[in-house]
Amino acid sequence: MKIDKYLDVIDRFDNYKRYGKIHRVVGLMIESQGPEASIGDVCYIHASTNHDETILAEVVGFHNEKVLLMPYSQLKNIGPGCMVEATGQPLSIKVGRGLIGKVVDSLGNPLDNSQMPRGLASYPSEQSPPNPMLRPPIDESIQVGVKAIDTMLSVGKGQRVGIFAGSGVGKSTLLGMIARNSGADINVIALIGERGREVREFIEKDLGDEGLHKSIVVVATSDQPALMRIKGAYTATAISEYFRDQGYNVNLMMDSVTRVAMAQREVGLATGEPPTTKGYTPSVFAILPKLLERAGTSEAGTITAFYTVLVDGDDMNEPIADTVRGILDGHFILDRKLAEQGRFPAINVLKSVSRVMPQIISPEQQQVAGKIRSLLATYEENHELIQIGAYKRGTNREIDEAIQFQPKLVHFLKQGTDEKFSSKEALLQASNLVAGGKG
Repeated sequence: MKIDKYLDVIDRFDNYKRYGKIHRVVGLMIESQGPEASIGDVCYIHASTNHDETILAEVVGFHNEKVLLMPYSQLKNIGPGCMVEATGQPLSIKVGRGLIGKVVDSLGNPLDNSQMPRGLASYPSEQSPPNPMLRPPIDESIQVGVKAIDTMLSVGKGQRVGIFAGSGVGKSTLLGMIARNSGADINVIALIGERGREVREFIEKDLGDEGLHKSIVVVATSDQPALMRIKGAYTATAISEYFRDQGYNVNLMMDSVTRVAMAQREVGLATGEPPTTKGYTPSVFAILPKLLERAGTSEAGTITAFYTVLVDGDDMNEPIADTVRGILDGHFILDRKLAEQGRFPAINVLKSVSRVMPQIISPEQQQVAGKIRSLLATYEENHELIQIGAYKRGTNREIDEAIQFQPKLVHFLKQGTDEKFSSKEALLQASNLVAGGKG
């Protein structure tokens, strides 16, 4: 038998456990004397009252030869002198087909207190984005199941899209519709910084049994430590990468990337980073590209990603929104005015863009989408004149046409949460509408 490689592994195996001691705790930060560890390594903190009770923490920095750690859970029974045990490894999660239909936390543990399924593989939660030269180009569309998107803002397999909206404009409802109606094999949904009440509400109401049947939901609620909220985003992305490497077409939906940035700001300020734009630390703008670039195409499969971005006061130019928009391959703007008019999904087609759409649709669809966009733009430009009665019909043929088509366009772009349309059905409706038939 060729046992040389096994002997080599045994020779290199480090069977020593390395310990340190807590020096002090300030706010979210734990400072310890030792152990020997690297940035990103997971450590066990042994509680002072019960040596069997341990708290997971991660090395986030160093200061004056002290190790700076942040916990994955609430700090209890921790005091000076508590032992800190190094694992020498970054965080890894268990992943496999057995997780489909499960709701898990940021560490991959089921939230319903059930046993972990068997046959799961260990997978690192943090990875580098794939080599850009090994990414196949996006040349095929994926059915989203929302008429306004499939016809006017077609999404390609492996595209990354931002959904920008203020609070209460229908982000979660839109994500639920995509999860239920999409043509993807598996959905991975990350609920980051959500209210505890909204988690079950989203799973039962917006996602439903139909959506959960092919989904994995990763939850990190707003009451959890900042590090857990960040790890929720990394865990969901790692699960998506695992299934992409298995050859699946995966939908990754993260709600919201803004709360990931806020959690990273907490960590950055606690470790001593200087606040910059609107209080966000430099590390926030460093991790966003690394996180968002991990989605996309690979030689085996695809991750089509939808990231929601909360915009304070509907300001689309605030720092996180501006940064994310520059990284992604398109953005959908949810308009509060449309939501107030009862038009759901409240996607403002004129302000939204899919950057890969011209490469993945037919010339016929391009023509239909261009015509609808032109009609919407003409009506929008002359909206005030039309509303106050200052425009007289017959003055401009294009405006007359836009006024004639406006009720049909509004009806076409609206879609009930329980309505499902295939891409072909949506395109046929759009073609009939433009041709003057029944939309």
